[in-house]
This record gives sequence, C-alpha cells and structure tokens, in this order.
Amino acid sequence: MNESIETSRGNAQFRAVLFDFGGVIMSSPFDGFASYERKNGLPEGIIRTINSNNHLDNAWARLERGETDFDTFVTTFEAEALALGHRVNAVEMLMEVRGEIRPEMVNAVSICKEHFKTGLLTNNFPIGAHDRHGGEDFESLFDLILESHKAGVRKPDPKFYEIACSELGIHPTEAIFLDDLGINLKPARQMGMTTIKVTDPGQAISELSGLIGITLDGNGIGTTDG
Repeated sequence: MNESIETSRGNAQFRAVLFDFGGVIMSSPFDGFASYERKNGLPEGIIRTINSNNHLDNAWARLERGETDFDTFVTTFEAEALALGHRVNAVEMLMEVRGEIRPEMVNAVSICKEHFKTGLLTNNFPIGAHDRHGGEDFESLFDLILESHKAGVRKPDPKFYEIACSELGIHPTEAIFLDDLGINLKPARQMGMTTIKVTDPGQAISELSGLIGITLDGNGIGTTDG
C-alpha cells in the first residue's frame, strides 16, 4: 500500500511522518538514566549533565556519530563523569537505557505507513542495538531508518534532517516530525517541518491524528476524518 496522500493543514501538504525512537517509539532513555542514578546513589540528572558538557564532542556524541568504538566510549565517558566528581560504570548505565516499546505508538506508525511515507530518525549507536530495539521488526514499519552512527551526523544538526528529506524525496514542509526533545525539534521546525513534542504518547498521537486527518485508534484501524 503506502500510496502517499496529501493532507492539508493551512498551506501544508503532508506526505511524510517522521518519528524519533527513544522517547517516542520506545520509552525515554532519560528514565534509564534516572534508574541508574537511583540505584547507585548518584545525584538526580547527573548523567544528562555529563552528556550536556561539551555536547557536540563528548563521548556520547562521538559514539552516536560512529566516531569511536565502544571500549573508547566507556573509558572516555567514565573519565568525563569522574571529572565532575562521580564514578559511573558506563556499561551498567547503558544496560538501563534499553527501555520498552510503546505499542500504541507502534500502532500509530503502522497506520501512518498506509497513507504516508514514514521515517525513523534516531541518534543511536551499534552497541546492543538489537536488545535496545526489543527485537522488533522496524524495517517493515518505515520507508527510511536513519541512524546517527551510520550517517556520521546526529540530531539536532540540520544535516541529519536534510539527509532524511533527501532520502524520502520530500520537502521539509511536507513532513511531520515527532521527538521528545525540544532541542531536536527546533531545527526541524526552522526548516519548515511541522513538529510534535512527545511528553505524553497518547496526547502526541491525538495531535498527530488531528494534523493528518486520520484517527489513530488502538485497534490498528485508521479512519479518515470528514
């Protein structure tokens, strides 16, 4: 199927729906960070603080761009944590980030796939990728899976979104993009995409339904409004 239809919202013609992975299709990795912090008596938010320092070129950023191997990441990340006065076991921390698939969001993607081009835009890394994805067959759900460690660029770099649009053959104004981080949505919105910030999955799905004019219900059935 996947016969792309154009859905109007004002002057917008939507031809594609793009989804982040962690925090949208899967539960937020920040939940995993918080769990690791609680278990190890670390200050709340310290993992995010480590990742926000030198955020364009720290260990996490380089891993997601595929610029470093896993062992080097572990050594570097733990050194970055120690520089802030905290001991972090990077391997154990990553095990907490695996998360759980959100079936209601997978269902929404499946319905969108019947009417639009679909894309998965994810900052990720190859270590334990199968476990983190829960063994799900995501290739059948998306026309494009764009992974930062393979692309050599990561969100929020505009080049990441440019690659996605080029691969899908769309203009940014023809896309809706769902992500849980405002920092990732801002450049997409500046390029012309319509964006949805995912804090509550149900609310985000409802907002997406309104934009595309299709009811994304829990039964795997999409009905066109009007």
